[in-house]
Amino acid sequence: MTSLLGERQAFLDFLVRRLGDRSAAEDILQDAFARGVLHRDSLRADESARAWFYRILRNAVIDHRRRNATMGRALDALASDTDEEPAAPPPSLQAVVCPCVRRIADEIKPEYAAALQRVTVEGQSVKDFAAAEGITANNAAVRVFRAREALRARVQACCGACADAGCTDCTCVVA
Repeated sequence: MTSLLGERQAFLDFLVRRLGDRSAAEDILQDAFARGVLHRDSLRADESARAWFYRILRNAVIDHRRRNATMGRALDALASDTDEEPAAPPPSLQAVVCPCVRRIADEIKPEYAAALQRVTVEGQSVKDFAAAEGITANNAAVRVFRAREALRARVQACCGACADAGCTDCTCVVA
């Protein structure tokens, strides 16, 4: 393994050429070195340690590309799911929703609050929100998802049992 460490720059260059991203290449190289140490028993006596390690790197690049492709498909699905017009809550439900939610929504990150306001409250599509913000639809979908999760966590922390019951007929104290 010591001889492989001496070729670190060659391995890094190999990865950068295939990935086009130095940061990802650094991460993959570190993981590959760790994997190499763990699986050094699989190195056969008749094979070159260098060739063996390049095989590990090639497999790591393939795995990285598969993960990115899967993540891209998941983000595309999330973006298309959030493109649907949200149904406005019935007026009867709006009257009993926890008054803390609006206050808490104003306390989360400004970009999250804007995403919630424009997509969830105003009913703007994710694609339109993305265009207005100058970001991709996937990025917008992730922002809306994270905003909803941040709001959910804050409401849960503030309202406790009320949040478990759906924040209707709120009995929590508004500060």
